[in-house]
Amino acid sequence: MPARLTAVFRKVPEGYIGWVEEIPGTNVQEATLDEARESLAEAVELVLAANRELARAALGEATDVIREPLRLDPAA
Repeated sequence: MPARLTAVFRKVPEGYIGWVEEIPGTNVQEATLDEARESLAEAVELVLAANRELARAALGEATDVIREPLRLDPAA
């Protein structure tokens, strides 16, 4: 089952701001709610990609690393 994240949107005078509760750094501001939703999805992808790159750079040429998919099971 895919992970479930919580998108939060708030109406402000300039339009909408949005963020994901579970992933710090995923913040957007757009004129419309639809634009905010689209931008937030892109922000999540960008933050996750950046975090992956930072993790790989921090590990350098380490050979004692195990990298595997993480399954999130809400029933567990």
